[in-house]
Amino acid sequence: MSKPIVAIVGRPNVGKSTLFNALAGEMISIVKDTPGVTRDRIYADVSWLDRDFTIIDTGGIEPDSQDIILSQMREQAQIAIDSADVIIFITDVRQGLTDADSQVADMLRKSRRPVVLAVNKVDNYKSQQMDVYEFYNLGIGEPFPISAEGKQGIGDLLDAVVSHFPEHSGEEEDSEIPKIAIVGKPNVGKSSIINKLLGENRVIVSDIPGTTRDAVDTTITRNGKDYIFIDTAGLRRKSKIKEDIERYSIIRTVSAVERCDVAVLMIDAAEGITEQDAKIAGIAHDRGKGLIIAVNKWDLVEKDNSTMKTYTEKIRSVLSFAPYAEMLYISAKTGQRLNKLFDAVDQVLESQSLRVPTGVLNEILTEAIAMQQPPSDKGRRLKIFYMTQVSIKPPTFVIFVNDRKLMHFSYQRYLENRIRDSFGFQGTAIHFIIRERQENGES
Repeated sequence: MSKPIVAIVGRPNVGKSTLFNALAGEMISIVKDTPGVTRDRIYADVSWLDRDFTIIDTGGIEPDSQDIILSQMREQAQIAIDSADVIIFITDVRQGLTDADSQVADMLRKSRRPVVLAVNKVDNYKSQQMDVYEFYNLGIGEPFPISAEGKQGIGDLLDAVVSHFPEHSGEEEDSEIPKIAIVGKPNVGKSSIINKLLGENRVIVSDIPGTTRDAVDTTITRNGKDYIFIDTAGLRRKSKIKEDIERYSIIRTVSAVERCDVAVLMIDAAEGITEQDAKIAGIAHDRGKGLIIAVNKWDLVEKDNSTMKTYTEKIRSVLSFAPYAEMLYISAKTGQRLNKLFDAVDQVLESQSLRVPTGVLNEILTEAIAMQQPPSDKGRRLKIFYMTQVSIKPPTFVIFVNDRKLMHFSYQRYLENRIRDSFGFQGTAIHFIIRERQENGES
C-alpha cells in the first residue's frame, strides 16, 4: 500500500518549512529569511485521523524570476506538484494577496490536483478575518486560517487534506503486477537500463530539460510474467547547483519508491558510491521496500582479482543500515548481467511476502535468547515473552516484552540477524514493533 503524497507549495518566505516542521513534529528543514534556503530534509511521514501520508516541502515558487536558483525551485516545485495526490497552497496574511500568489494558483489549477488553501500567520482570527477572506479571490476554494508557528488551525487544514484521499489509497487495481522503481542520481543510466530491457528506445534519453519529467511507467514481460518499471529519470537540466539537483531527485525518488514493491538503486561504477546514493537507499529502507543495488557501467572499470570484493565492501560499509540489499554488477550499455536483474527482483518479491509460522519463530527466539542473554539495566533484565509476524511487504514482527526501554537497538539487530540466518529475507527490510506486556500476560 502506497501512502498519499501531499506537497506544500507557495512563494518563498510564507512559512512552508514552519508548517512542514509543525506537521513532522521536529525541526527538519532549515528556516532562514533568505528566499530559497530550504535545502535539508524535505519529506516526512505524517498520521492524521488514522490516515498515513507523506508530506513534501518544496522550494518557494517565484513565478517570474530569472534568477537561476528561484527558476530551478519553480521547476522543482512543479515536480512535487506532478507527484502529489493533494497540494497545500500556503499564503501569508501579513503580506496579503500578491500577483505571485495568483500566478501560483494558476499553475496549481492546471495540475488538476485537489488544492487546500492555507492562509498562514493568522494569530488573531477575529481581527484578521477580512484579510483571510481576501484569499477567496484566488478562486481555488475556502481559505483555512492557520498559524504554523503557533500550531493553530492545523487540525481543520488536515481534515480538509485527508478528505481528498481516495477511500483505499494505494489499493491499485493492478497491484498483483510487481512494481520496480529504478532510482539513483541523475545520469547513472536509469533510462538506458529500461531501454535495454525493452529492446527499444521507449524512454526518451535526451538533454532537453524536462523531457521525462513525469515518472514513466513501462510494462516489461519476461518468461510470461509482467513487471511494471517506474523510471525516475528526467533530471537532465545542466544545473550549477548540486543541492538543487539532489533535491529534485529526492522528491522524485520519494514519489516513485512510495508506489513500488522493489527499488533498484543504480550506482555509477566509475564514480563509486556517494552520500546522495545513501540518501536514496535510505528512503527505500525507511519505507520497508525491497532493495537491489545495481552497479552500472561495470564494463568501464579496470579490474583485477579483488576489484569486485573491494567495491562490494565499500558499498556495504556506506549502506550499513541495509545489509540485506541484493547486489548486481551490470552494464546497461552492453546488457552485461541484465538477465540477472529479474532473478534478483523475483527473489526479493518472494522474501517480502514470506510468512513465518509463529511456532517456528518462537523456537528461533528461544534459541537466540539462550545463546545471548537479553540486556539488563540497573538490575532489571529484558524479558521477551513471545513473537509473531503480523504482516508482509515488509515482513513485520511484534515482540512482546516486559519493558520496551530495555530493548536496545543492538539486541534487536541481533534478533533480526538470527531471523535472517534462519529464513533468508534477502533484499527486504524487516520491521519490528515492540509491545509491553505484564508478566501475567496482560498488555
